Amino acid sequence: MCKFCTEHGDGKIWYKNAANYAQDLVADLKRKRYVENFLESTINDGFRTLGRLEVLFARKGRLPVSIRNKMEQRAKTEHFGQVLPMEEIRELVLKAETIVRMPCACSWAVRKKEVRCCYAISCGPHAWYEDLDMSYFGKPSDEGLESLSLHEAVDQMEKMEEDGAIHTIWTMLTPFIGAVCNCTARDCMAMRTLSGIRVETFARAEHVAVVDRGLCDGCGLCAECCQFHAIDCIQEDGKTIARIDSKKCFGCGLCRKVCTAEALSLVFR
Repeated sequence: MCKFCTEHGDGKIWYKNAANYAQDLVADLKRKRYVENFLESTINDGFRTLGRLEVLFARKGRLPVSIRNKMEQRAKTEHFGQVLPMEEIRELVLKAETIVRMPCACSWAVRKKEVRCCYAISCGPHAWYEDLDMSYFGKPSDEGLESLSLHEAVDQMEKMEEDGAIHTIWTMLTPFIGAVCNCTARDCMAMRTLSGIRVETFARAEHVAVVDRGLCDGCGLCAECCQFHAIDCIQEDGKTIARIDSKKCFGCGLCRKVCTAEALSLVFR
């Protein structure tokens, strides 16, 4: 079990710990202040910082260890994420009491385009997202949160996966888990931080993709769809097959979605 699960999981995988969705966390005054300023301080300031660091990384080829460690530690204590495959997202969402869909703050910051792929969840009568100021998206402060049934939300997320979305969960001051995002490497700040400056502000899934060499026909579709560049094709016994780098694989499950030979599956790490 990873250190994060040991610290926040109470003997289990951290996002399966009911205490991390509890109402006493929603009521925390520090968290309320964090949520009120989240879109401006975490998202806008985050992208500005990322832009500066991308320039530094391009010039030096790396970041100072102290900067990388500080960024990763801040993420773990404030707004930390983890990739989950769809079956675990479904289980998590169906345990919520309420769920709303809202515009993706990352997509808005990057392209000023409203992409409604983020979902705020609540497991009690008081929802943390009531403190969000939607005027960030050019809306009245109390508009833009679209209430859904739990099954409607799951159906929408499954459709997004078909279009290449990666599912992640996020804390609003760790360990409180409040949101599910369904984004791509193009827009997601955390994924851009990983690919652009090699800083990990979100975790791999508890799963990793594996290839059934007997079924793989070497078509290469999985390599084309992998947004973490964890798959390539090799020659083995005169046959082309997919090869997965387990250290790069984040366990999102998109590769198995496109595999017509059903040669890809997810297993626990």
